[in-house]
Amino acid sequence: MPVWCCRCSLAGHFRSYSDTETEGEIFNSLVQYFGDNLGRKVKAMPLVEETSLLEDSSVTLPVVIIGNGPSGICLSYMLSGYRPYLSSEAIHPNTILHSKLEESRHLSIIDQDLEYLSEGLEGRSSNPVAVLFDTLLHPDADFGYDYPSVLHWKLEQRHYIPHLVFGKGPPGGAWHNMEGSMLTISFGNWMELPGLKFKDWVSSKRRNLKGDRVMPDEIARYYKHYVKVMGLQKNFRENTFITSVSRLYRDQDDSDSQEIDVSKQHLQIEKSKIIKRNWEIRGYQRIGDGSHVPFCLFAENVVLATGTLDSPGHLEIEGEDFPFVFHSMPEFGAAVNKGKLRGKVDPVLIVGSGLTAADAVLFAHNNNIPVIHVFRRRVTDQGLIFKQLPKKLYPEYHKVYHMMCTQSYAGDSNLLSDYTSFPEHHVLSFKSDMKCILQSVSGLKKIFKLSAAVVLIGSHPNLSFLKEQGCYLGHKSSQPITCKGNPVEIDAFTYECVKESNLFALGPLVGDNFVRFLKGGALGVTHCLAIRQKKKQHLFVERGGGDGIA
Repeated sequence: MPVWCCRCSLAGHFRSYSDTETEGEIFNSLVQYFGDNLGRKVKAMPLVEETSLLEDSSVTLPVVIIGNGPSGICLSYMLSGYRPYLSSEAIHPNTILHSKLEESRHLSIIDQDLEYLSEGLEGRSSNPVAVLFDTLLHPDADFGYDYPSVLHWKLEQRHYIPHLVFGKGPPGGAWHNMEGSMLTISFGNWMELPGLKFKDWVSSKRRNLKGDRVMPDEIARYYKHYVKVMGLQKNFRENTFITSVSRLYRDQDDSDSQEIDVSKQHLQIEKSKIIKRNWEIRGYQRIGDGSHVPFCLFAENVVLATGTLDSPGHLEIEGEDFPFVFHSMPEFGAAVNKGKLRGKVDPVLIVGSGLTAADAVLFAHNNNIPVIHVFRRRVTDQGLIFKQLPKKLYPEYHKVYHMMCTQSYAGDSNLLSDYTSFPEHHVLSFKSDMKCILQSVSGLKKIFKLSAAVVLIGSHPNLSFLKEQGCYLGHKSSQPITCKGNPVEIDAFTYECVKESNLFALGPLVGDNFVRFLKGGALGVTHCLAIRQKKKQHLFVERGGGDGIA
């Protein structure tokens, strides 16, 4: 099977992004990126339905985004030329922030000093641009207010930056795989992306709107529709799997030399003669008949927007690979829906103290399945997520928390009929006869017979396409990347990886697990790339390559 190799072919394909642009304007915008050799090098890039992926060319794609969830979608929206401005009649409740916004009202937020605007703001994200963008989209949301956004959006096609977004499934990412019977933790309007109100979309799909929280499958359909209605489809490639992302280098003394991968030979060359330049991205696309079509392309910048749900966390104990041990809600839900646990008298063991574990408890309870709930923390631990959720807004989760506190195992007593919690316990092992051994913090061991076990202790991103599984990008370079414990270390205002230039990370990879905050990452990346684009244009004119075009 042939391998399609490209550095993106953009001219013919780019023309379809804007019917109003002339061919000359399109050429000029591309010249700003690639210089005066562009014209003889660019070929047309067919749509994914027409051939496998891309055709051979010698032009490097400015941006490749890996992951088509809300992070990748929002970034594609901004890279497509959509710009946020302060609305003419808007008054932000934060008077200091509003006065700063007034100073540069004529500029889009992307073109302003994000560090200056973010100064002094506080919120539920550790990333200052995420807090800034959230307070612009949802002013004072954490105080219970539902103020409208102070921003309005304009499509300015001259700011379009060519890019591709790769995803394993349809736009929306992991939202298409979440358990459909559970409500989202966030309000519907917090899940929306710029330019399309979720309430407006969902009201056209169903008549009865009960409350502000919605089902995950509705969110997934909203994201898929968003890509279509915003005209972003041509940037997206579905059913694509990335297998390798590697850094390429270019010799400074030979600007026309072809990019070369790092090898021992080149590592021996003086560092002063080598500069980091481009990325090589390899992978394959799964097509209609189930076969795989390999591809290879090159990019100037790569954005990691994979989320962290690829690889469920494991206890790493004996017997964890037995077929009765599940590691995700979809696995557990499928087993229940297929009737595999019907009529079972033995309880299901649920491990974990987060919201996914609580979802599993509720799911089992709704299906009349008794539960043993094991978690390491004390029920009074202030770090438990339930402590952060208002009771009125999240009654079902507080029901679980109430059971965790009041229905705990007491010494030699029997299990309760529907639910028994085991605070400050962990699982020692699973046995082939469907038994598990639990151990308390004091060392006391207990053996229980199970009908199934569900281990829900978090998840890790699959960054196997990067060297060292991407570990070197984290704050703790010797450990796997996780949303809470070891996120990717980034520049606070550009989202560029501290340890790898021209590589960016968004969303859960940098600790922003909520959609309302991950949108700030798209703002930071677009801001950074827009600045670099202007520098390139200026350099191009200085070198006399523009001939009046740039």
